[in-house]
Amino acid sequence: MVGDHQNGLGGLYAHTLFDHNFCRGEKFIVHSVPPVWLLRCLFKKPPTKILFPCFGINTILLDLKFTANNRRGTMAKIHPFRGVRYSPEKFGRDITDLVTQPYDKITPEMQEEYYRRHPKNFVRIVLGKKFASDDEYHNYYVRAAGYLNCWLEDGVFVEEEKPAIYVYHQEFEVDGKPVVRKGFVALAELEPPGKGVKAHEKTLAGPKADRLNLTRHIRAQVGHIFMLYSDPERKIDQILEKAIEGREPDIVAKDWFGNTHKMWRVDDPEIIAQVQKNMEDKTLFIADGHHRYETAVNYWQECEKKGLEPEPGATETFRNRMMTFVNMDDPGLVVLPTHRVVHSIPDFDLDDFEKKVAENFVVEPIAFSDSDKKEKFESAMERLAQYGAEGKHSFLFVPSKGNRMLLLTLKDESIMDRAISEPVSADWKRLDVSILHKLILEDILGIDAKALEEKRNLYYIREKEKGFEYMEKDPAVIGVFYMNPTKVEEVKKIASAGERMPQKSTDFYPKLLTGMIFNRLRFKE
Repeated sequence: MVGDHQNGLGGLYAHTLFDHNFCRGEKFIVHSVPPVWLLRCLFKKPPTKILFPCFGINTILLDLKFTANNRRGTMAKIHPFRGVRYSPEKFGRDITDLVTQPYDKITPEMQEEYYRRHPKNFVRIVLGKKFASDDEYHNYYVRAAGYLNCWLEDGVFVEEEKPAIYVYHQEFEVDGKPVVRKGFVALAELEPPGKGVKAHEKTLAGPKADRLNLTRHIRAQVGHIFMLYSDPERKIDQILEKAIEGREPDIVAKDWFGNTHKMWRVDDPEIIAQVQKNMEDKTLFIADGHHRYETAVNYWQECEKKGLEPEPGATETFRNRMMTFVNMDDPGLVVLPTHRVVHSIPDFDLDDFEKKVAENFVVEPIAFSDSDKKEKFESAMERLAQYGAEGKHSFLFVPSKGNRMLLLTLKDESIMDRAISEPVSADWKRLDVSILHKLILEDILGIDAKALEEKRNLYYIREKEKGFEYMEKDPAVIGVFYMNPTKVEEVKKIASAGERMPQKSTDFYPKLLTGMIFNRLRFKE
């Protein structure tokens, strides 16, 4: 306990042991005051001060201090907002030609196609083209702000009249089977990383600087942050399903991969209040959008330092961030593996590699010929998935040269305990991606953390066929490591422990489309 002389009274900070639902585990400032045999303890509304008799002489006055470190940091405070969308009068419900993948998933090929599809495609705002003539006053950030403001003035974009939350369904297929992932879009109050929101991936300075620059210019939140929460009884899903029952979606779009995205506006205050109440005790986990989240926090802190103030009464402020919330107990939540294409390794020799990797892994060579390579590969991938289901840590290495692929399975988990001296949890050491990066990429191939950060030796792919394309077209590629996906429960454990996974550990599929709805920030004039 630490002494505190607030208001001239000797006080103490203390963690209470009192069994009250509204204050269990909270911090209090405790003051010694004259005897008053009175207990103010109204359970319908948490009191700001509680009086307890102490030893028959004094009364202890407990002053609840809700800070980011206690109750407030454990609550998901969400708000409706007046979303901005493409005008339904001008473009109708189907806006397939206007939306994009998230900025960090837009390849040069996609960017070119998005530009071609429609002169009002959202790519011009979220990831516009760069030109050799760009300078401080003429660049894609300035152009993005120009497009956004002009399109607002011209009625390309319209702002909703009422604050709302937006039910968001994504229809797609996994292994030929139809799947629907269900969530909703709303604003949530920001917390510094680690306070209330759990993150699991490391972030890089470059992407954060890029997104911060864009936010400064456009003063809007255009990309989603994908948040997970746990609701095994699916109460929130049921509330929202009832709210949209029998209604056609307000917005529809197909993404680059043919998946269907649907969105419904829900502006009924009673329904919104039910969702807010049910979200209050939820811990939030960032599934996707770590750079966007940290950028939002940086922008909020920057605005406060500059003395900028939000518009009074508005929820669309720099203190809140647009997010999409998905129940981690939703059967439609799918995580795909991110495979590693390895390139630019001098003097790589398959025989030498096999000898070294056999020290820590059981090696199953799978011979193939040109005629049966794809068939052998598919069979090996099935075995890889089976090993993963059995709890084994396995990888399939397909070399660009040679006549065999290698199915690798870690001999013993204790190998990672000996290999890693850093103070990380056992759960972190048992992640497939941690094992691959440490025991193979770093220890055998020499790809250290700096090389990974600078993206010197790896390409990351989702589609397994892409690996063969790289091997056929790029002579610098030595092969591909195929992986099993990270489990949602693993993400939860790592994030709850305050740890960060290696880059590209998770791929929540499909991605959240950019341009269906966005949040325009409001400032005090």
